[in-house]
Amino acid sequence: MERIPESPPKIAPVTDGLHRPIWSVMIPAYNCSNYLKEAIVSVLKQDMGENLMQIEVVDDCSTDANVEELVRTIGEDRVSYYRQKENVGSLRNFETCINRSRGKYVHLLHGDDRVKKGYYLAVTEIFEKFPGAGAAFCPWEHIDSYGRFSHQSRLEADEPCILANWLYKLAQHPRLQYVAITVKREVYEKLGSFYLVQYGEDWEMWARIAKEYDTAYIPEFLAEYREHENSITWQSYQTGQNIKDIEKVTAIIISYLPKKDQRKMLQNAKRNYVYWAMNETFGTWFDNKNNKPAYNQIKSILGIYRDKYIISRIAVLLFYIWSDPYRNFLKKRLK
Repeated sequence: MERIPESPPKIAPVTDGLHRPIWSVMIPAYNCSNYLKEAIVSVLKQDMGENLMQIEVVDDCSTDANVEELVRTIGEDRVSYYRQKENVGSLRNFETCINRSRGKYVHLLHGDDRVKKGYYLAVTEIFEKFPGAGAAFCPWEHIDSYGRFSHQSRLEADEPCILANWLYKLAQHPRLQYVAITVKREVYEKLGSFYLVQYGEDWEMWARIAKEYDTAYIPEFLAEYREHENSITWQSYQTGQNIKDIEKVTAIIISYLPKKDQRKMLQNAKRNYVYWAMNETFGTWFDNKNNKPAYNQIKSILGIYRDKYIISRIAVLLFYIWSDPYRNFLKKRLK
């Protein structure tokens, strides 16, 4: 079984007749023990009880700690624990989470993220208000490895609503994080799980859902997305794989649109993402002066999109990179 499925894996419906709660909070975890306690506690603070909420950690054979012991210590008998027989990778671990879920609503809460008080109640209410919605999400706050606030995501609307033209907006660039969105299990049963790539697979999923279902929105910052150097996002950035994966994802998402709009939207999507990636590359290089990831980003960017703006930005960054050793040399000589 391939670690990165080539097509959406099927999600089997729950047919065993056992009790089904409203919620399944499924926590995929891999070598994130430094943050896992915070993720679990953030859920337990708003626990609706066993009849209404399933809470389970699905461990992809972590090697950084005894995750089972950690879960038992924090969650006692309230939080279930399941360990993969072998490391299967993030996409297959998400698939396992969904297949093991029993609730009507499935929240994939990564083991390094957190939810704020009120998230589950707010999502329950928005689904009740808009029963035809297949998914619902809220804006989120970015936090660092220490849990410190960094910045907020954009607001998509000023009041609870069904987002208009959401597929077209999603097609332009990624606008979501796992921690902020909940999907009805029946939607996963119809559309399948995550596939294609390890970076940007969620963007494709949210677009796949938007093609078939309404997406509801809650304009409250009720989720916290953590950025740190051990994340899949950071690792993908180091090699430039993020750009290559996004190129694949973009092509799939654009195919969900009417043919008359595909060509223009494809160019817009590539440009938007590459501009964002270039700005991130600038900021990251100035933060840590690490040349290799910057070179990898530049190479990958030029492989999928280029214009005068991108060429000029790359030229400026390369000037800083190549002149940095000389500036450091002068500083030492002038001391």
